[in-house]
Amino acid sequence: MDEPQTTGPDSAEGEGSLLDLALVLAENIRVLVLVPLAAGLIALGYSFTIPPTFTATTRLLPPQQQQSGAAALASQLGTLSGLAGAAAGIKNPVDTYIAMIKSWTVADRMVARFNLKEVYKAELDVDARNGLSGSTRVSSGKDGLIVIEVDDLDPKRAADLANAYVDELRNFNQTLAVTEAAQRRLFFENQVKRAKDDLTNAEIALRGSGVSEATLKTMPQSALAMVAELRARITVQEVKLASMRGFMADANPEFRQAQQELSALRAQLSKAGESDSLKAGGSGAEYIAKYRDFKYQETLFELMVKQYEMARLDEAREGSVMQVIDPARPPERKSKPKKAPIAVLTTVAAFFVVLLAVFVRHALRNAAANPETAGKLAQLRGSLRLRRN
Repeated sequence: MDEPQTTGPDSAEGEGSLLDLALVLAENIRVLVLVPLAAGLIALGYSFTIPPTFTATTRLLPPQQQQSGAAALASQLGTLSGLAGAAAGIKNPVDTYIAMIKSWTVADRMVARFNLKEVYKAELDVDARNGLSGSTRVSSGKDGLIVIEVDDLDPKRAADLANAYVDELRNFNQTLAVTEAAQRRLFFENQVKRAKDDLTNAEIALRGSGVSEATLKTMPQSALAMVAELRARITVQEVKLASMRGFMADANPEFRQAQQELSALRAQLSKAGESDSLKAGGSGAEYIAKYRDFKYQETLFELMVKQYEMARLDEAREGSVMQVIDPARPPERKSKPKKAPIAVLTTVAAFFVVLLAVFVRHALRNAAANPETAGKLAQLRGSLRLRRN
């Protein structure tokens, strides 16, 4: 036999609550329909009074970073060329260019170039800069292109602003070393200047040694040149190890190999130094020391110059020119305000606000009908009146 179905108090209360809600909605159906519609129509009418905004867009391809060609000189200078590049460690150059576009330096140039203080009715440069920042969007996608979007009430000015960002980025990029090759070039440029000064000082000291012609002819210059070259390579290897300690552990195989190379170079220098000291005479000892220093500085200078020239070639190969894929043009259609979405969103928001107000009013009516709840409401109103007074 089937058990008789019984209706419990919980199910009855649930059905009653749903019926109460349906009754409340039915009683206020006109308000729930007319008020949101009126709000939507008002918002639609107001959208016609908003001045149209135009968006100009430009797309550009930043300089592409390529693999360095300085590896051809690795046998001469180890990975000293990687010192500047590894220290720079640019992970994503596109992010760097986007940050440059958003920088205050570029913004200040744009403000002065287009007199944006007057356009945005700003008294201070910072206000004009903020106004430009709020009207500009810079982004990049997986294709590697940088997209610059500028909003303005004047379509021509919007296009001019978007294109001007490219010009200012080019000018700004010429004053900075952004790519790995550019930073390597700047690093070796400073090293070449320092090596040149040291070489000049060594040459002056050598000329002032006061050694006779007979002594000069008997000096083992080839051996001294080899010692000087070994010293230069040891210096380079020590710089290499110092740079590797910043991003490698001591147990790293590459780091250990670099240490072994340094030990081998030092051993060769020690043997060459002992052999050379046996050949050195008393009157030529000062000359030998100064000549050895001169050859060391000369070798180091030559290596630095080669790396500097290679870095310049790499920088030229990468290219520092911003390639514009799509220059900005005066937009023919406005981008905002979008009247239909404004009206729809306002209508939906007004509906939920009115719905909430209807439920709150219904709840207050039910509370007033209950003597206990009505007393609490009266006490609450009295407390609020006392606080106002």
